[in-house]
Amino acid sequence: MLKAGVLGAGHLGKIHLKLLNQSSKYELIGFFDADTEASSKIETEFGYKSFPTMEALIAACDVVDVVTPTIYHFDCAKMVIEAGKHLFIEKPITHTVAEAEELLQLAEKHQVKGQVGHVERFNPAFMAVNRKISNPMFIESHRLAEFNPRGTDVSVVLDLMIHDIDAILSVVDSKVKNVNASGVSVISETPDIANARIEFENGCVANLTASRISLKKMRKARFFQRDAYISVDFLEKKCEVVKMKDAPEQPDDFAMILTNAEGIKKQIYFDNPEIPSNNAILDELDSFADAINNNTQPIVTLTQGTEALRVAMQIIENFKRL
Repeated sequence: MLKAGVLGAGHLGKIHLKLLNQSSKYELIGFFDADTEASSKIETEFGYKSFPTMEALIAACDVVDVVTPTIYHFDCAKMVIEAGKHLFIEKPITHTVAEAEELLQLAEKHQVKGQVGHVERFNPAFMAVNRKISNPMFIESHRLAEFNPRGTDVSVVLDLMIHDIDAILSVVDSKVKNVNASGVSVISETPDIANARIEFENGCVANLTASRISLKKMRKARFFQRDAYISVDFLEKKCEVVKMKDAPEQPDDFAMILTNAEGIKKQIYFDNPEIPSNNAILDELDSFADAINNNTQPIVTLTQGTEALRVAMQIIENFKRL
């Protein structure tokens, strides 16, 4: 079992503490949070050991899980890596792309593994179909949330849209060619609703919308590729795969047949995989333990986390031109 500690014991930090404590792959050593009063309360209520300093916690661990506010990610992660410890860090990887690139260099120098907490990669609905998504040419995503003051210290792009940016980058095998976007600040100082169009060198186009001032929640993505349509509902953990193939000469009575203008007949059929229930956060943490123990590449690497941040920052730069 890997000895693990958590930096940051806020809302998400408490969830990570609970799951690391439950995991069969980690031994939870404890946590550090700068708020001593909150730390004392958590220690009393849950029995997790509170460390007096970050340095003391890091020294006691094999793996450090950084769940602090984004603005502190770089300083915490740098300390972890320079101590030679493996790093799990929540999304977005850092506050700036330059910081993320420096972490990449440090991780390579100190020969430690790192994984970014892009949890939607472990959403069972996405995992059920991501291998079926091959060469998509148009992608549309909507991630809508009700207003919550927690998280408004960053743009809706870094708070919500970055989930879909990462998921899309993971299935499009091409470099980003161009980014256009617009955003509107309604309640916060930074945009609360945003739309982005990402064009890839292979011709694929992704249209993303994110809002944190909606009346209802929605987390959906649709992938269109030749002869297939794939939809993923990240919130309801459902997916749908609709494929088309050449119609047989004698289709059965229940077959769905379409004929195009050229007279070519196609049969529509559904290929909806079974979706097992899971705890995505526990799975991402456990997968990182497997990567460390087996010396394999983490599912969401620091490089991938950096690329998701790079695209997110390109989107945010578009807002400044409005």
